[in-house]
Amino acid sequence: MTRMPAPPVADEHPIETEMHGDRRIDPYHWLKDENWQQVVKDPSVLKAGIRAYLEAENAYTEAGMADTHELQAALFAEMRGRIKEDDSSVPDADGPFEYYTRYVTGGQHPVFCRRPRGSEDEQVLLDGDAEAKGKDYYKIGALSHGPDHKLIAVAEDILGSETYTIRFVALDGSKGFADTVTGSSADIEWAEDGKTLFYTLLDDNHRPSKVMRHTLGTPQSDDVLVYEEADPGYFVGISKTESRTLILIDAHDHVTSEVRMIPAADPSAEPVLIAERDSGVEYSVSERNGDLIILTNADGAEDFKVVTTATASPGRENWRDLIPHVPGTLIIGTDVFRDYLVRLERIDALPRIVVRRWDDATEFTIRFEEEAYALGLEGGYEFATDDLRFGYSSPTTPGQVISYNMKTGERALLKQDEIPSGHDPANYVTKRLHAVAADGELIPVTILHRADIAIGAGHPTLLYGYGSYGISMPAAFGAPRLSLVDRGIVYAIAHIRGGMEKGYGWYANGRRETKKNTFTDFIAAAEMLIKDGIADPTRIAIHGGSAGGMLVGTSANMRPDLWRAVVADVPFVDVLNTMCDTSLPLTPIEWPEWGNPIEDAEAYAYIKSYSPYDNVESKDYPAILATAGLTDPRVTYWEPAKWVAKLRKLKTDDNTLLLKTNMSAGHAGAAGRFDRLEELAFNYAFILKELGVTAQ
Repeated sequence: MTRMPAPPVADEHPIETEMHGDRRIDPYHWLKDENWQQVVKDPSVLKAGIRAYLEAENAYTEAGMADTHELQAALFAEMRGRIKEDDSSVPDADGPFEYYTRYVTGGQHPVFCRRPRGSEDEQVLLDGDAEAKGKDYYKIGALSHGPDHKLIAVAEDILGSETYTIRFVALDGSKGFADTVTGSSADIEWAEDGKTLFYTLLDDNHRPSKVMRHTLGTPQSDDVLVYEEADPGYFVGISKTESRTLILIDAHDHVTSEVRMIPAADPSAEPVLIAERDSGVEYSVSERNGDLIILTNADGAEDFKVVTTATASPGRENWRDLIPHVPGTLIIGTDVFRDYLVRLERIDALPRIVVRRWDDATEFTIRFEEEAYALGLEGGYEFATDDLRFGYSSPTTPGQVISYNMKTGERALLKQDEIPSGHDPANYVTKRLHAVAADGELIPVTILHRADIAIGAGHPTLLYGYGSYGISMPAAFGAPRLSLVDRGIVYAIAHIRGGMEKGYGWYANGRRETKKNTFTDFIAAAEMLIKDGIADPTRIAIHGGSAGGMLVGTSANMRPDLWRAVVADVPFVDVLNTMCDTSLPLTPIEWPEWGNPIEDAEAYAYIKSYSPYDNVESKDYPAILATAGLTDPRVTYWEPAKWVAKLRKLKTDDNTLLLKTNMSAGHAGAAGRFDRLEELAFNYAFILKELGVTAQ
């Protein structure tokens, strides 16, 4: 057996801070490069000492996982074998063309295509594999064709830092425009004149704060500022209504929004405010026949309602209810068509689709029979259509794209995701269980396992969770996780508070001063799995990413005895320091989610009481794998680096502790579809190794 090298030991350069009378000492503050804004744009400028430490950790991780190389290769081969490599999307008609994406066998990136409506004559608009050639990282953040179908605008990121460059490609084969727009996010929208593009510009702290108007054939220096958000706690975004009549400018944080509108046919018009921001009030806007259709939680509609008003009188005082608020029925989103209003709802963690006819207010509900499943509206280019497309899957059923004729009620299966290596849903079981929280709340837990294992005997288990920002974890199909399930592992998803699985109140009771419900719900889910004989109490792994990484980091502090292994992908673990650093991109906009520890002493104390980095103690911990991305602007690389350094200093066990930093990617990891599978195979190999599951 190869002897493991000694683990890296981070230098200590203590920095003392005081706030609200509380003194904190951070020995690993130096791992934050003060020039981080430039590092995100150019990783080569990272300080040598920091780079040396990260590379030493990477080398140690590679050594620690060397005995899993064959397992990683087997996992990767299985996962790749479940991908239809020459797959393509269902074509989406827009006027004279149908637009779609496809992949080629062996290709990492999508190929964007179109063909004349009803024809098979394909035209390649952009070949992602060709564009990525020779680049360490390449991602297409957005690609949008103009309303006259003559040009595409494409936003590209070559660093993983989510800083995009926009360029234009002529679709008639001509040279087109040499315009280049730099420093943007991936938000782009065409005006209806076919020569004006709206985009959002990032500021020096990587926040989308400006909406700009670009005219084709002119330099970026001539672009016009349309809207600038002065509050660093709000980001701006842009979109277009389904009717294509309005360009929408949305200023928002996590719980408040404010929308302005510009006629898409008159892009130089001044933006018109729809309703002033009101803390805690969210709204989103569509348009039909001169009326605004607005989804909102205004007037105490916690689970949202739909209101309408004339475009000429958009103010909130003119809003009138169209779909009243029903407590417990969360309206997740709407699609507005010329003849129909479609809404996606969720009741007790299960989604449904409701179609409403504009002419007579008749409604039809689309639902499914499995115990747990996921639904998603597919959207589309066309406004005057009877065709509604939506996606369906469950933990046992691969994804489907279904067409629903809103006039006749007929359904048609347009696409069934193929699993080339084979998949029989009858070999698997999906169940929806409920754990009881400390305060009596019932926490939905979705489990997936092989049909041939005896539930009640206790099995190695992977528990996954997120629980922040109101983001719900769908009970969807995930082909890679079958590599765990086929080896006898029970895969469980805890639908904990902080998401919106059971309505907006489920979110409200897992944020700010009630954030600890998220962690105790997760622990209760694990305890239920043990009590019911599903999980072997000595072999439970937990996995979460970003804010889910904070979840598993806090859970490791609170109940280290429950877990055998922890995988924390780009984990938000240095919560208190980050929420006190106003220079970071997300900090001001995050205060409604976590609280503002700078101004609020109670928020400071509460965050400090659970922040994973601040609560590392001298005690035994489970095996831990943390990942990071050097160019990540969301959860900066130094958060997991500091966390691992502190754990290595204080923990009293001999369990594995690894840090793996992707030196050429950001928050989402690798951009290529097979590269992402290699990263997941690495994580799964760690889980299998630590749970003692040796089957290749």
